[in-house]
Amino acid sequence: MANVEMYFKSTCPYCIRAEALLRSKGVEADIYNLDAGGPKRDEMIQRSGRMTVPQIFIDGRHVGGCDDLFALERDGQLDTLLAA
Repeated sequence: MANVEMYFKSTCPYCIRAEALLRSKGVEADIYNLDAGGPKRDEMIQRSGRMTVPQIFIDGRHVGGCDDLFALERDGQLDTLLAA
């Protein structure tokens, strides 16, 4: 199973949806909670070039946010990425 990382805010509905999709696939992502900001937020921006959450990485590859994750699922590519 692939290593999945997600930068997350607990009040973000997109974060909750993305986490639910990953859990439905049996994936427990490493969650970096950004509720208080801090250095993990800066790390997320540096890694992804984006300032919004969630930002999701699969095996170190930035796959984007919630909409991007669901697009991968819709296109049948998510399972392949997660199986690597």
